[in-house]
Amino acid sequence: MNTFTVHLFAADRYEQIAEVASFTGEDGSGSFGLLARHERFMTALTFGLARLQMADGSREYLGFPGGLLYFIDNELRISTRRYLRDADVERIARSLTRELLEEEQELEQTRRKLHRLEAEMLKRLAQLGRE
Repeated sequence: MNTFTVHLFAADRYEQIAEVASFTGEDGSGSFGLLARHERFMTALTFGLARLQMADGSREYLGFPGGLLYFIDNELRISTRRYLRDADVERIARSLTRELLEEEQELEQTRRKLHRLEAEMLKRLAQLGRE
């Protein structure tokens, strides 16, 4: 059976997974799959779950808040801020919902606060320019 290697890059860790038979993930256009010896391929992954089918028939699941996927030279590289990895789809789905959604909500709050701060700074600079 043809296999490939997966490299997972996150802000806090790196993992290499060998003997992967297939990868199923999702990008903005929908669900897609990759097999060994696939042509060069790059896409932006959406928030959610991906599935790894291992050469021995087992499955593993990856959960992430989006990321960049690049397949080249029979190696799949995934770069993301953070990811979860588990063989139990129910457990990883719960963790994804709980941990990553909370993180995304916190990031959105931070973005809103920064936007308000930026607007206030521009307002103050405009007032200084008139004085």
